[in-house]
Amino acid sequence: MTQTDKLLSRKEGGVGVVIFNNPERHNAVSLDMWEATKRVLDEFAADDAVRVVVLTGAGGKAFVSGADISKFASERASPEAARLYNARTEAVFSAVYEFPKPTIAMIRGYCLGGGVGIATSCDLRVCSAESRFAVPAAKLGLGYGYAGLKRLVDLVGPASAKEMLYTARQFDAQEAYAMGLVNRVVPAAELESAVKGVTDMICVNAPLTIKAVKFTIGEVSKDESWRNRARVDELVEQCFASRDYAEGRTAFMEKRKPVFTGT
Repeated sequence: MTQTDKLLSRKEGGVGVVIFNNPERHNAVSLDMWEATKRVLDEFAADDAVRVVVLTGAGGKAFVSGADISKFASERASPEAARLYNARTEAVFSAVYEFPKPTIAMIRGYCLGGGVGIATSCDLRVCSAESRFAVPAAKLGLGYGYAGLKRLVDLVGPASAKEMLYTARQFDAQEAYAMGLVNRVVPAAELESAVKGVTDMICVNAPLTIKAVKFTIGEVSKDESWRNRARVDELVEQCFASRDYAEGRTAFMEKRKPVFTGT
């Protein structure tokens, strides 16, 4: 599938791939690209063949370097325009964060601003050793909203989040790993194989279990008064009532690998 020349997508077996394709600007993202991302995610969410989604950048030098500053005059010139822009981009971050299937940010090179927003919205982040991370809002006079900051703080804690936002400096891959921003750091030549190793493991596991776990962990991160415990219980019951549960038990007893169908 190709959504726009700047936002590409494809399926590889059970893996849906989203590619930010603006390498001449280090994959800076325009509003059109954000909205195309949301459309692709909606398609992958509805496709039962897709078990996991990988988001990455084209060109080898950047994951996403943030919003396309050249578009600010047309997209974010006034407070009203900025509010509309922020609402539309937050809808994309939320779509990634609330996506019902596992999501992985495969990060090579620069991951800046909105790139950090996308990465922190994913479930897992794997980066190459030369990757660089920054939130340069303080160098541009931008305000950062609650939802995006909460996702960052949930990962790295308030002290590291403050350092990132206060200084607006770039953090290297090992610093990002130490603060919990990324799950793994691998040599550049091994990045794709490392991510494939994770997606391969996810794709052969029980989809209903993964769906229930993802939703439940999302509820755990919310204030208790907002948690949907009934939905958690419902998803757990679906696991125990599924054919996959019977298949898992049978495969264990027969000493073979289970074949899960998500039913």
